[in-house]
Amino acid sequence: MKKLSYIIVICILFISCKEKKSNTTNDSLLNTTNTTANTPIKVASFKGQQVTGVTVSNKGRIFVNFPRWRKGVTNSVVEISGNNHSPFPNKEWNSWKIGDPVSPNKFVGVQSVVASNDFLYVLDTRSPLFQEVLDAPRVFVFNIKTKNLEHAYILNNVTYHPNSYINDLRVDHKKNKIYFTDSGNSGLVILDLKTEKFTRVLDNHSSTKAEVDFLTFNSKKWTNTVHSDGIALDTKNDKLYYHALTGYSLYSIPTAALTLKDSIALEKEVTFEAKTSAPDGMIFDNKGYLYYADLENDKIMYRKPDGSTYILLEGYAVKWADTFSIYNNYLYYTNSRINEVSADISAMNFTVYKIKLPK
Repeated sequence: MKKLSYIIVICILFISCKEKKSNTTNDSLLNTTNTTANTPIKVASFKGQQVTGVTVSNKGRIFVNFPRWRKGVTNSVVEISGNNHSPFPNKEWNSWKIGDPVSPNKFVGVQSVVASNDFLYVLDTRSPLFQEVLDAPRVFVFNIKTKNLEHAYILNNVTYHPNSYINDLRVDHKKNKIYFTDSGNSGLVILDLKTEKFTRVLDNHSSTKAEVDFLTFNSKKWTNTVHSDGIALDTKNDKLYYHALTGYSLYSIPTAALTLKDSIALEKEVTFEAKTSAPDGMIFDNKGYLYYADLENDKIMYRKPDGSTYILLEGYAVKWADTFSIYNNYLYYTNSRINEVSADISAMNFTVYKIKLPK
């Protein structure tokens, strides 16, 4: 009898171990295991001011931006230094209000800021309140050290539409180009920094257009159509990745192909990379990992070069992770809470967090 009981126990242990191994195998196939136990660290909080963009310079200086989606935006661009939030480059540049005449030396509707090589690139949609553009969209380039305006690159009228919303940018120092997404009227825009000429590509192309007209948050629909939005530059392989916000398809194109004058030949260079969650901003780290949000499920994901995907972070500290920046082995991100906002956001807090990158 004792021998029989012993055999039964051994069998149960064997089955249990076998099941555990099988489950582990299934998890590895799914590639959705949270690979870090790091706690996200709050960097800044803004009450009643909806932050979307964040960027960190190579010296660790932190800049954020606030789009003019409603009245009451205090500043368009701010530098964060501890508990101090200072308008950048000064108050005058941030003093424009809805209803004022458009000024060449004031921010109107800043959607994105990117620090690169001691310069801050400030993308001004010139489209407040999501209305038609008041003036040509442009990117202002400031010297971070001196706060002086070094250059203003202004889109020509054949590279944007009246309903364009030039959303995000990436600077390609190897090709001496800047790449932009247009989320209002689908397409990509390219600036040649040598000639200072803009070109528009993949205009209303299937890869830059939204796939759906809503996202779902806790069974509630957020109804909107947002085209090409997230953009990320793979400098190792010289490829530009992009994604519609209301969509689930990730695309790429070689940066060399973006110089092709034949639109048909250029379109043939577009590659469908993968089905993903619906993201906003995206960014590559120096290992070739692509970071992006799963907006509908309060997560930040990353995709390895082999195509496997993982959860970096999920939960209370992720509320529409909008824009990413990387500094000193930390991923910085904004929580713009776009799906939660109403007409009055005065009581809402919008945050910037950082979290350690995976090994």
